[in-house]
Amino acid sequence: MEDSESQMFSGQGQDQDQDQTPESLLSSLDVFLFSLIAGSLIYWFFFRRRPEPVPEMRTFTAVTPQIRETSFIEKMKKTNRNIVVFYGSQTGTAEEFANRLAKDAHRYGMKGMAADPEEYDLSELSRLKEIPNSMAVFCMATYGEGDPTDNAQEFYDWMQGTDDDLEGVNFAVFGLGNKTYEHFNATGKYTDKRLAELGGTRVFDLGLGDDDSNLEEDFISWKEQFWPAVCEFFGVEPTGEDSSIRQFELVVHNDINMNQVYSGEMGRLNSFQTQKPPFDSKNPFLAPVTVNRKLNKAGARHLMHVQLDLTDSKIRYDAGDHVAVYPTNDPSVVSRLGERLGVDLDTVISLKNMDEESNKKHPFPCPTSYRTALTHYLDINNMPRTNVLYELAQYASDPQDQENMRKMASASSEGKALYQSWVVDSERNILAILEDLPSLNPPIDHLCELLPRLQARYYSIASSGKAHPNSIHICALVIEYTTKTGRVFKGVATNWLKNKDVTDNGHKSTVPMYVRRSQFRLPFKASNPVIMIGPGTGIAPFMGFLQEREWQKDQGKEVGETILYFGCRHRNEDFLYQQELEGFERKGVLTQLHVAFSRDQEHKIYVQHLLKQNQEQLWKLIHSSNAHIYVCGDARHMARDVHTAFYGMAEEMGGLTHTQAVDFFKKLMTKGRYSQDVWS
Repeated sequence: MEDSESQMFSGQGQDQDQDQTPESLLSSLDVFLFSLIAGSLIYWFFFRRRPEPVPEMRTFTAVTPQIRETSFIEKMKKTNRNIVVFYGSQTGTAEEFANRLAKDAHRYGMKGMAADPEEYDLSELSRLKEIPNSMAVFCMATYGEGDPTDNAQEFYDWMQGTDDDLEGVNFAVFGLGNKTYEHFNATGKYTDKRLAELGGTRVFDLGLGDDDSNLEEDFISWKEQFWPAVCEFFGVEPTGEDSSIRQFELVVHNDINMNQVYSGEMGRLNSFQTQKPPFDSKNPFLAPVTVNRKLNKAGARHLMHVQLDLTDSKIRYDAGDHVAVYPTNDPSVVSRLGERLGVDLDTVISLKNMDEESNKKHPFPCPTSYRTALTHYLDINNMPRTNVLYELAQYASDPQDQENMRKMASASSEGKALYQSWVVDSERNILAILEDLPSLNPPIDHLCELLPRLQARYYSIASSGKAHPNSIHICALVIEYTTKTGRVFKGVATNWLKNKDVTDNGHKSTVPMYVRRSQFRLPFKASNPVIMIGPGTGIAPFMGFLQEREWQKDQGKEVGETILYFGCRHRNEDFLYQQELEGFERKGVLTQLHVAFSRDQEHKIYVQHLLKQNQEQLWKLIHSSNAHIYVCGDARHMARDVHTAFYGMAEEMGGLTHTQAVDFFKKLMTKGRYSQDVWS
């Protein structure tokens, strides 16, 4: 603006010079007066106007939080901490473990802090030795196909690129993974190996937690050996203090403007009333539900197809991406919790961190009501972890209940077995535990402090962003069954989605959502053949792929062979998207459709059996025609069995040894020609 205004004034000056006649003094005076006026205007615009925004700046500064400290070293020095526990967390478990370790530190005469690596400059790690008797602990979850979590990506990149000398830096790593995935605990293993390579001192062995078995048990077993090793390394003794100390204090708001109270928003207050892009995990878009229909024709199960409207959201997505939705807990379960604890759930409260230096001021958005916290922010449906039982034990009036709860939180084999049978195998959530232990009466604010956050749920998008730019489709199975205690377990997100009618009392039902990018992508060249394998709801991303191949075909592109292997139980019950798939076949978009109906005959037939039947043609496409393979669905059984079928194919058709076959498909994965979107 300043440049254009200068040019404008300059141009006017030139015009004046050209119009000026040599005879007239008045003309010269005119020029002088004009210059004076112009000068005054310039002064007004460029000097006088600058101070005016000051009042706005003052207002802005008043509501803006203080500048965030990105140096964890300076923060540790300032707050007298000597242990920092970083977490790479996608679903909140690694963060929860990090908080528990940081809290445990005081039992050993140390002071710990949990830290998100995304919020700090990890290139300062070499400076940790400036703090006496210090160490860094890393709770690192592995996400996807051996990838770091979103919040640990920068730290991971730094480790790969740095040659910093970490001599004198003490560390330990606990990894969180799942053995059903090929790259089990890859991020934890890499972190442990790389920190040692850079000269760091490993205080205790790498812990490998397996979520396919019992992650909680793995963590407790590691932790019980970790702290004695730390004590020995630093020459300190346990203080004997109980770690059951409150982190947050309760503030009850008796007189507050309800516009200042969170009612379910993830980050920005009133963001659900005033929607502003960009939309992400802290600011989800409220997408109206336009379609919610049952997909299966018969049977006891409920498989659903839900469509969300993206109009005006500016959200873009590609086939293969994931949609994250924020569900809410069942209102009847929330009410029963309130009744059992004898509290008014509509009381407006804040839980305020007693450590004023902590970045985490509240465990969930505050101020809010107990009802909102238990409905939108806290996980009340899953089985509580052992640390929750340990801290709640003090509120049991029956000594036997107290003893059992503390025992379940211990590393003893008897305690582990009791937790496994009474909590895990019986699938008791917090309400079931309170109902089955009448002597247990914890204050609701402490319970709210201890319960983990309710996490977003991710679904493979069942549509193409090119074919459907203004909507996202979800395909999901509603989870509902009876547990060993005779209670009905209902999956939080699927039952919540199932009840999202298109209109609710004349209003459009909405779903808070955002899109998470994925590496599960169609080949760049449409002419490349694709082989898709997806039983049950694993068909979801392939509906998107097929819509995209159809769109490419309509654009006049040469589209390669498109083969789908789909599995369901019965042709007449749960042949999902049958009409759509047969339509793609008629149009030539889907060149081959192979469906395994597992229970329509005596012996079960699965997708891997059909792969074997067609192995000659498939091997030719894979080995000679640059075909891309995609697998979506259950990681524990299906994905593993499909792997085995492909290995057998390479051995039988390609003459490879088993080791060569494994290496061949590993290389395909590295090249992005064998992709998986699987869950356990």
